[in-house]
This record gives sequence, structure tokens and C-alpha cells, in this order.
Amino acid sequence: MNKLSKLTIGLALSAAVIFPLMASATPYSIEDVGSQVGLGTADLKGTVLNVISWVLGILALVAVVMIIYGGFTWMTAAGSEEKIESAKKIIGSAVVGLIVVLLAWAIVIFVAGTAKNVTA
Repeated sequence: MNKLSKLTIGLALSAAVIFPLMASATPYSIEDVGSQVGLGTADLKGTVLNVISWVLGILALVAVVMIIYGGFTWMTAAGSEEKIESAKKIIGSAVVGLIVVLLAWAIVIFVAGTAKNVTA
């Protein structure tokens, strides 16, 4: 394919996507998009706390998976000192990561509880 045919196909695909959006009778607003996505009308503090809880939960899960992976590496080392040391480093780093995640979670809970009575 030469450059002209690639450009023509690209422009046609772009037009096929853009023109229907331009021709819609109702204009989009932030509220409409938010309600369609399912954001709702929650307050900012609650939304931020939910996002932080999800992120910290995922990070804790990753740390636990890494501990399991380190244990599996240790169990399959077959006496190799290199693999055993590698497994010890993986487990140690994952435990430190899990402790950091748990401390971050405690800090978030403390700050949220302290800021509960603060009004805007």
C-alpha cells in the first residue's frame, strides 16, 4: 500500500468515528458522562478514600503473591545457594512492602478519622 491509500483509509476511518459524534442532537456534559460511567454523586473525600483503599488492597495482594512466589522459589531451589539467597531477598522485600502498605493503610484510616469532623 502506498502512502496515499493509507492516508485515505485513515481519514475515512476518522470521519466515520467523528461525524456521528458531531451529528448527535444532544450535547454532552460532564454530568451526563459521569452518570453514564457510573460515578454517581459521591463526595470527593469518599471517592478518594475508595480509590486509596482499592490501590492499597491491590498492593497488599501483590505483596502476598510475591511472598508466595519467594516461598515457591525457595522450595524448588534444590539446594542451590544462589536460588535460596534470591528467594530470601524476594521474601524479605515482599514483607517490607507489605509492612509499608499496612502502615499506609493505617495512616489513611487515621487521617480520614481525624478529618471526619472538618467541614469545608
